[in-house]
Amino acid sequence: MPERTHSGRLRRGERMVVMAYHLLNAPYRLFSLGTFVELLSAAKSTVSEDLSFVRQAFDRFQLGKVETLAGAAGGVRYLPIPGKERMRSLVEELCQRLRDPTRLLPGGFLYTSDLSSTPRYATALGEALAGLFGENRPDVVLTVEVKGIPLALMTARAFDVPLVTIRRGAHVTEGPAVSVNYVSGSSKTVQSMTLPLRAVMPGSKVLFIDDFLRAGGTARGVHDLMREFRAEVIGIGVFIETTAPRQKMIDRYVSLIEFGGVNDRGEILVSPSRWL
Repeated sequence: MPERTHSGRLRRGERMVVMAYHLLNAPYRLFSLGTFVELLSAAKSTVSEDLSFVRQAFDRFQLGKVETLAGAAGGVRYLPIPGKERMRSLVEELCQRLRDPTRLLPGGFLYTSDLSSTPRYATALGEALAGLFGENRPDVVLTVEVKGIPLALMTARAFDVPLVTIRRGAHVTEGPAVSVNYVSGSSKTVQSMTLPLRAVMPGSKVLFIDDFLRAGGTARGVHDLMREFRAEVIGIGVFIETTAPRQKMIDRYVSLIEFGGVNDRGEILVSPSRWL
């Protein structure tokens, strides 16, 4: 519960800043109106009116959704579901940076670690990926070590659920584990991934987040691994997907950016995905 840190009566603007601060820093967490009544030393009707103004501001500037739940167990919570215009603006900015020719790596990959590991971008990308799944909230967010971890962590934060990291290979130190072999879609080699048994409970709804998708072999392996855990993969979200091969090893996924390789003039072909 937030601690009271002031004395005296607050102006409306101050109350709204305090409420917005707590909501933004705890996505999906339900705050009772009584929490803000006590924190702000304000009447319940005043808090309700202030929250109405906060909600309107969030809607107007596409900052996410502030919703009020009625009933004895109700309250208010913030859902970080950015508007399509805000998401597209973020992606356009990143596409511009990704068109730098020095980002092209051997094997047809792009260097993106500096972007996905920058807190400002990682947070915005995590909220954008969460936004693509709307209010279909998972129980856990999954990723495979290591480059997808920052994006997956920020996606997990947006949903206020745990992050679970799958390890490549079979080395684990967290008790009994499950390993599966899978065929890498890019290298066409057989690889393995491992996850401790206690990491995902049977019946869990999981969302897989990764930084890059080419053919989908890793994502296919995650599906196979979750079958062993009797968990349901409710979605797959990636930062960047390649346009080739067009036929992926998975059917259902969403991405933020499409990468089409390099044209004859040496230009890197990146654009917002078809989901934006």
